[in-house]
Amino acid sequence: MLANIVGYAAAICMIFGYMPQAIYTIRTRDTDGIAMTTFLLLGFGSLFFVIQGILISNIPLVLTNAITTVSSAIVFVIKVQNDRRKKGGPGKGS
Repeated sequence: MLANIVGYAAAICMIFGYMPQAIYTIRTRDTDGIAMTTFLLLGFGSLFFVIQGILISNIPLVLTNAITTVSSAIVFVIKVQNDRRKKGGPGKGS
């Protein structure tokens, strides 16, 4: 019982921790303050938790980390696009 309560509290914290940054980044496309390595590692960590949740049949773990994995992936893609534009690489708008 206590383990479930702690797990759900962690899930809520994870989702509400990731979503504001993802929503802000999607809306503004501003990634200047985002460390690419940090978001990449957080994304991989969430992905591994998804895999663990599948292996141990823990649906809350899977759902929470699927949401955070997608959020991290979106932010990562926008960050890569912005960094390429700044360096004048492929995909640079005229």
